[in-house]
Amino acid sequence: MSHPTYTLHLPSERQCITRVEPFVRSIPELQLLGPQRFHDLHVALTEAVNNAIIHAHHCDARLIVEVDVQTSSAEIILLVRDHGKGFDPELLPDPRLPENLLLEGGRGVFLIRHLADVVEFHHDAVGTTVLIKYFLP
Repeated sequence: MSHPTYTLHLPSERQCITRVEPFVRSIPELQLLGPQRFHDLHVALTEAVNNAIIHAHHCDARLIVEVDVQTSSAEIILLVRDHGKGFDPELLPDPRLPENLLLEGGRGVFLIRHLADVVEFHHDAVGTTVLIKYFLP
């Protein structure tokens, strides 16, 4: 059985983040996650796209954020690609620590990691790809 890949390309403008929700709602296989896990996926994907737009591309509309959703009978894989310089996710401060509680940023990667089953960051000469994985029941 063939499993499709769904693709969304977004210019790096803040208002484009609103296109993530209709995109994920249009993918029938994501309903297999159930309402809570679907919500988790939506939040994680929105955070990853937001990070790419703001931090990797600095809201430069000429740069495109690429989103692929790959489905199978066992898992759903989200891939978010940017063309930024990359970062070391292990160096991000823990937003739960008292000295970080009032900081404006720094919660996106933390949220993604806590809402998904697997999260990986891959850097290459072209940019960064965030892999977010959900196992199906």
